Amino acid sequence: MRKYLLLFIITIFVMSCSKKVDVKGKITGGSPLERIELIEASGVATLPLVNLGLDKDGNFSGSFDAPKNGMYEISYGGKRNIIYLKAGQTLNISGNGATFPTEYIITGDAKKNNDFFVATQKYLVNYAQKINIQELMARDEKTFLQGVQKIEGDIKTNIEENIKKFNPDNDVVEWKKIDVASTILSVMAQYEMVKKMSGDPSFKVSKAFTDFENKLQQDKDKMLKISPTYRSYLLNKYNSDFQKFAEPRASKNPSVTLSELFTEFMKSKKDTPQLTKDYLLSFVIAQDIRPGIDPKALDKISKIIDDNIKDNEIKKGLKNIELAIAGNKIGTVAPEAPLVKQDGKAYNLSENKGKPYMLFFYASWNPYISEATVPVLKEVVNFYKSKMNFVFVNVDDTKDQFVKTSNSLLKGIQGVNVYGEKGMESEIAKKYGVYGFKLPCFVIIDKDGKIASRSFVNLGEQELVTILDKLTGLAAPRVDQAPQQMPQGLQVDPSAQQQAPQPANPQPAQTK
Repeated sequence: MRKYLLLFIITIFVMSCSKKVDVKGKITGGSPLERIELIEASGVATLPLVNLGLDKDGNFSGSFDAPKNGMYEISYGGKRNIIYLKAGQTLNISGNGATFPTEYIITGDAKKNNDFFVATQKYLVNYAQKINIQELMARDEKTFLQGVQKIEGDIKTNIEENIKKFNPDNDVVEWKKIDVASTILSVMAQYEMVKKMSGDPSFKVSKAFTDFENKLQQDKDKMLKISPTYRSYLLNKYNSDFQKFAEPRASKNPSVTLSELFTEFMKSKKDTPQLTKDYLLSFVIAQDIRPGIDPKALDKISKIIDDNIKDNEIKKGLKNIELAIAGNKIGTVAPEAPLVKQDGKAYNLSENKGKPYMLFFYASWNPYISEATVPVLKEVVNFYKSKMNFVFVNVDDTKDQFVKTSNSLLKGIQGVNVYGEKGMESEIAKKYGVYGFKLPCFVIIDKDGKIASRSFVNLGEQELVTILDKLTGLAAPRVDQAPQQMPQGLQVDPSAQQQAPQPANPQPAQTK
């Protein structure tokens, strides 16, 4: 009996420590060209955690490791929404392709928390329509403070009502309360800024105002970890001082990055806790790491991350952004990962050593590849094939789909066709920072097997052509024409992603 009891205890422990979230469901009338992605809404690196496709009947399934219990952004077909997930759960979610995920149905163990979340969000939307915030902003401080205190009280009452109705977990209730507090703090910061900008730069709020701010943020560390809205509030509080600090330095050195300036500014804030510095600096860094960033600027930012970010989770998130946007560092050895050819035989990238080569990542579900990329790819391969190799890496969901896609899409183009097992979840995709928004993706490796370029999503970029010419000794003809257009949706800016999943005011879900 003791033996079985011990096994039971171990099982419970393993389940409680599991970070895995299983995702499954069905989208009626969905398109196999659209993908479902889930992103942690409160994290630093707001990158997709999983990328799921639909079968011919609209079914989908997969799993991912949830960094924490909390809000996750779910996207499909250009539409986004916010849902609450706990590690160890199974998310059963379904809907109609025309409205998903704006409207969805959740069943199973994620239902009660999301029913609570949806109910509170609906209340907030309706409540916001009854309040004239602009009018409240124009009032004297005492009247304004009374107004926001009433708002907080009304929302808290609704939260308590929905707790009784849905019996949600404590985690989602805590998130909602932090979300409300962070939003009210942001309104208060805006009020203070408006007063200073309206002709009284010396304006200072009263002790009652400050006391209410402090009441709303009693657990600052938890708010930092959970709420991007709270981080935005803190940045707004620093904004005036930062402008005074940064303007003279930027005028002396126009090439200085925002990350460098904010790093120095944070060093002057001796009383600011390190965790606060880490989160705020990470927000700024995410705005600087953008497609096409100058390699020298990227090196500076990378060093800032290494030297100034102390929290390992935040540092890891920023490194993931760096990899996703810029690719592996130029001059480092190109990562190896399991790959198979169409005949099932293993393939190693090191087989190209002694000759430069191009990696081309693609998938059948990206329609722009056949329309815009393949015609240009044919010309590039035909021009450089005598001096370099080409490796076409497919990241479709199955090996069968890889065989079909490579045979039809790349037929007649000289190169090696290989597949990364598990597609977007493959080791090769992870090591090269390949995500759905980053397809197609091109990386150049030199003859010594070292990274020779940042990652590109556009074959028409002059920088890419210059690198190819340099490595091969050839000189591609210059033609005055528009480069291959990067499809809308692939022009990804990490700063926009950092700000996009703001849990404070997400589109309220409509349950059926």
